[in-house]
Amino acid sequence: MLIQNVGMHIQALDAMKKYPSALYYKGNLGLLEKVKISIVGSRKPNQYARELTHQLATKLSNAGICVVSGGALGVDAIAHKAAGSANTIMVAATGLDKRYPSINKNIIAGIEKEGLVLSQFKEGTPSQRYNFPLRNEVVVALGEVLVVSYADENSGTMRSVEYALKMGKKIFVLPHRIGESTATNKLLANKKAEAIYDLDAFVSQFAVKESRPIIEDEFLLYCQSGPSYEEALAKFASKVFEYELAGKINVKNGKIYLA
Repeated sequence: MLIQNVGMHIQALDAMKKYPSALYYKGNLGLLEKVKISIVGSRKPNQYARELTHQLATKLSNAGICVVSGGALGVDAIAHKAAGSANTIMVAATGLDKRYPSINKNIIAGIEKEGLVLSQFKEGTPSQRYNFPLRNEVVVALGEVLVVSYADENSGTMRSVEYALKMGKKIFVLPHRIGESTATNKLLANKKAEAIYDLDAFVSQFAVKESRPIIEDEFLLYCQSGPSYEEALAKFASKVFEYELAGKINVKNGKIYLA
């Protein structure tokens, strides 16, 4: 797929301190017209944050909302995968001729083909430390709000929080136990962020009406949350096999997803 200049003014990026002097892309620019939520966080989130990040990104995508993140390990990759390649925007910290980090190359390739990858950096630009804050600013600017699912103090994720505060964007976090995700707990304590206690209620604030057909099937509704294969078998043993054979669900890496 060709690397091209965006060739259009992206109004959301006016919130940045300085609008990018150049912007390149691979994929579907139409995603820029959708309602967008930015999700960021640690490269090493705990299992709780991993599961809820996946559930949240899945629910947002099912509601017609595009998920924006930075393509990094951990929270970023989980958010992109859960949203689905066709409904996510990745902002790269390298030139678009590179897929960084290489461990996520298959995820990135899928987004290039079906979603959208953006970069401020020309071809050949490698991964450099000062590129990441610039990338993070674009990620934050594109979303209507910022969701931080897991972050420790002094982490790179907190630069994204600083951008959101400067842009006047709302920040949402997952509630964590004492001693875990210390940075997001501190944001809550200082009233700089709101906690997401109910994923469905949060998603409903931004949901695009009639974006997808209403699913009335109890089992398919259950599968929207990306349950594990074992959990699904325990609750809907017969339907798991029936729906898999019918092509209504997919089983991948021990989890169930809507086809």
